[in-house]
Amino acid sequence: MPHTPPHRTPAVRRRAVLAAAATAAAAPALAGLASAPASAAPRGKRPRALPGGGDLGPNVLVFDPSTPDIQARLDAVFREQESAQFGTGRYALLFRPGTYHGLNAQLGFYTSIAGLGLSPDDTTINGDVTVDAGWFGGNATQNFWRSAENLALVPVSGTNRWAVAQAAPFRRMHIRGGLNLAPSGYGWASGGYIADSRIEGEIGPYSQQQWYTRDSAIGSWLNGVWNMVFSGVEGAPAQSFPHPPYTTLDTTPVSREKPFLYVDGGGYRVFLPAKRTDARGVSWGNGTPRGSSLPLSRFYVARPGVSAATLNQALAQGLNLLLTPGIYHLDQPIRVTRANTVVLGLGYATLIPDNGVTALKVADVDGVRLAGFLVDAGPVNSATLLEVGPPGAWRDHSANPTTVQDVFVRIGGAGPGKATTSMVVNNRHTIVDHTWVWRADHGEGVGWETNRADYGVVVNGHDVLATGLFVEHFNKYDVQWNGQRGRTIFFQNEKAYDAPNQAAIQNGPVKGYAAYKVGAGVTTHEGWGLGSYCYYNVDPTIVQHHGFAAPNVPGVKFHDLLVVSLGGQGQYEHVINDLGAPTSGTSTVPSTVVSYGS
Repeated sequence: MPHTPPHRTPAVRRRAVLAAAATAAAAPALAGLASAPASAAPRGKRPRALPGGGDLGPNVLVFDPSTPDIQARLDAVFREQESAQFGTGRYALLFRPGTYHGLNAQLGFYTSIAGLGLSPDDTTINGDVTVDAGWFGGNATQNFWRSAENLALVPVSGTNRWAVAQAAPFRRMHIRGGLNLAPSGYGWASGGYIADSRIEGEIGPYSQQQWYTRDSAIGSWLNGVWNMVFSGVEGAPAQSFPHPPYTTLDTTPVSREKPFLYVDGGGYRVFLPAKRTDARGVSWGNGTPRGSSLPLSRFYVARPGVSAATLNQALAQGLNLLLTPGIYHLDQPIRVTRANTVVLGLGYATLIPDNGVTALKVADVDGVRLAGFLVDAGPVNSATLLEVGPPGAWRDHSANPTTVQDVFVRIGGAGPGKATTSMVVNNRHTIVDHTWVWRADHGEGVGWETNRADYGVVVNGHDVLATGLFVEHFNKYDVQWNGQRGRTIFFQNEKAYDAPNQAAIQNGPVKGYAAYKVGAGVTTHEGWGLGSYCYYNVDPTIVQHHGFAAPNVPGVKFHDLLVVSLGGQGQYEHVINDLGAPTSGTSTVPSTVVSYGS
C-alpha cells in the first residue's frame, strides 16, 4: 500500500454508475420501534400536559465499561447497517464515561457513536472507531450518514481509519495517534468534516478530494487533492492554494459547537456550548467547556410514530425536542416559536413531510439550536423542507444566533421525493455549520423530473455564516445567496449529473445555473475555499458557463475557487462570471481563481 499521496485523482468519480455495481440493501423494519401518537383531547378540553424526560428507546444502545459482549452488539448493528444506504434502521451507540479496551466499532449507515462525558477524555476507547468501504468494493464515495462524537481513541495500530463521504461529521474527538481518511486500498473518497477535535498525530487524506476542518488541533496534515480548507486549526498547513490546495484561515469568525447529550450523576443532560468569536483550537481543552446545560426533563423525548401535533404541543409547553432514532412522518410543520429552543436528533432521526408540508419552521427568535437530524422529502412536492425564519425576518440575533448543525436534507434516493427549495435561511446571523443538502443521483425515485428540486439552499437573511456547506445536484441553483454580508468557509458542489440536454439547464442567455450565485443586489459577501464539479454523463456535450456567479462590486470577494470536469463529461467555460480558464477536455484537472474582488 502506498504511503505517499496519489499523483493524480481518478478520471471519473460517478456515484450513480458505481452504485449500480453494489446496490445497498434495505435494512429490515425494526419490530416495536414505533410508539402510538398521543390521542386527541376531547373537544373543549385542554390536552393533557406531556411529560419531559423518559426512556431513549430501543435503538439507543448505552454501554458502560462493565457491559458484557459490547463488541458483539457493535458487530450486530454494523451487519444490519453496513450496506443499508436507503434502509430504515437508525442507531445511536452511547458510551458512559470510563475506559474501554479492545473494541473496534465499525460504523455503517445511520449510525452515530458518542461518549457521554462533558469532555472527550472522560470516555476513552483503547481501540478504533472505523469507517471503511468493503461493502462497496473499496470505494468510499457513498459512505454517507454516520458520525463520531465526544470520545478519546487510542487506535490499535496508532492510526484510526475514517473513510467517509458527505454527512459524516467527526466532532469533539481526541485521537491519541493519527487519522487515515482513505479506505483500505486507497480507493476514491469524497468528504468530509472535522470540528472541535484534537488529533495528536498525522491526518492523511490520501484520496479525499475535499475536506473542511474547523476549530481543532492537529499534529500534521499529509496532502491535498483539490480543496482542503482549515479555519481556526492549530497545526494546519500554511495557506498555499492551489499548489498544494490549502485554504487556511487563522480563526473562525463565529462558532458555537453542537449540543450534545451527557450524563451527570446518573441522569442525562444536554450541554449547550457557548458562542465563540475568532475561535481557534478545541473548546474543551482546559477542562469543562464554556456553556450551559439542561436536564433531560426539559426535553420531550420523541419516539417514531408520534404525531407532529404532539411535537408541537410539547414545544408549546416550553419543552425542547430530543428525537430518538427512527423515522417521523409529519402532516404539519414542526413549529419552533420560542427563543433558545433545542431540537436535537440522535442516530440520524429522520423527518418526512407528508402531503407537501414543510418539515420544520423557525420563528424570528434568538438562539434556536437545530442539530443532528435528516429531512427526507416526501413524494408530494414541498415548497420548502426547512425554513429558518419566516419571510421578511429582520431581528438582530448577533448576540445569540440560531445554529443549524449536522442537519441534512435529501430529495429522492430512499424513494420518490420533491421540493422546490430544500433549505431557506431568513433569520439574520444564522450559523449553518455542516450540512449536506442532496438531490439524489442514485437510489430509488431518481430522475431529472422524478425527484425535481430546483434550489438547494436559499439565503435571504443578512449576516449569515456557513461553515462546511455541501450542496449537490439541484435542477437550478444549488446555492442562491440574497442576504447582505454573507460568508461561506468551504463549499463543495456537484452539478446535477442527469440533465438531459443543454436546453434543460439553459438559464436565459447563460449556459447553466451557477452552483453558487450571489444575488445582483448584494454589495458585501465573502467566501473561502469553494469548489464545483460537473459530470454531465447523460449528455457530455453540455457546457456550463461558470460554477460561480456574483456581482462585480468592491465588497463581494472570493478566495480560492475551483471548478472540475470529471473525465470531460461536460465542461465549464469559466470559474466565476467570465473569469478563469475553461476546464481541460477529458483531463480531471481543476481550473482555479485564487482571488475575486478587491
